[in-house]
Amino acid sequence: MSSFRALRVEKVGDENYSRNVVVRDTAELPAGELLIDVAFSSLNYKDALSAIGNRGVTRHYPHTPGVDAAGYVLESSADHFSAGDSVIVTGYDLGMNTAGGFGQRIRVPAEWAIPIPLGLDLKSSMILGTAGLTAGLCVKKLELLGMTNDNGPILVTGSTGGVGSLTVKLLSHLGYEVHAVTGKDSQHGFLRRIGAHAILSRQDFLQGSKRALLEAKWGGLVDTVGGSVLFNAIKSLRYGASAAVCGLVASAEFPATVFPFILRNVNVLGIDSVELPLAQKAEMWERLAGPWRFGELDELVVPFSLDTVSGGIDRILAGDMIGRGLVDLRV
Repeated sequence: MSSFRALRVEKVGDENYSRNVVVRDTAELPAGELLIDVAFSSLNYKDALSAIGNRGVTRHYPHTPGVDAAGYVLESSADHFSAGDSVIVTGYDLGMNTAGGFGQRIRVPAEWAIPIPLGLDLKSSMILGTAGLTAGLCVKKLELLGMTNDNGPILVTGSTGGVGSLTVKLLSHLGYEVHAVTGKDSQHGFLRRIGAHAILSRQDFLQGSKRALLEAKWGGLVDTVGGSVLFNAIKSLRYGASAAVCGLVASAEFPATVFPFILRNVNVLGIDSVELPLAQKAEMWERLAGPWRFGELDELVVPFSLDTVSGGIDRILAGDMIGRGLVDLRV
């Protein structure tokens, strides 16, 4: 069957964009060695930006968002993939300017795809998705720079979002004492259920933002929000500790001074999961499927279908999404 359903974002006038589920034909998809039957995708902040015309994400419309996809190979012209193989595709240009995972079919280069490792299935791989990959990369880099359970509690900002909640869950699984920052007072119970040892309100956390340094508390930091929250967290890192920076949902600005870096010897580590070489992505997926695999992923899931994911996009833009939006393309 060459026809399939997909969410299509179209430009309407100068500033507005519409979202509709349409029927497309595989002949309309771009060139690539793999034609994939998409079973699951996930809802990410970048997908929401693509859906409202953010030119830093998507330049050409009409377009189908979805930076994550997991499914079965239908056709392959690559030697290392065959029809029926289960694969994950995350990042690169998928869902940005290449039709993405909010469609039941994608066609992509073979070098974008990874066989699903033993220990994960299509659904669990997309509960993790780009967010889980990013969380894993943050923890790995922090540990490479010396983060251990003996260094003090680890701080996670934006802790109810996709990357934040998976980071809290992963760190807790690995035995770290996790302290979570959130602006959502109603979600303290959720954060404790997924492993947070202590919870700090965003409003309280921003106190002291004009000071050059704050009391040294944290043995490591995973920041998903940017802005003043990020710098207050950095000002509170213990001597020699590091911050993994992977998001900007609050702000892309970084109102910093050099004091934490030259007086406390702290490090800022950039995390990218989009253009990361495929071999490094595959290694992290193997880790998430094996020694870093943590159970009860379903407690993070907010379920969507193609027909309801537009409402999820509105929720994530309004800051109302908790956990992971999982998009089931089979229904």
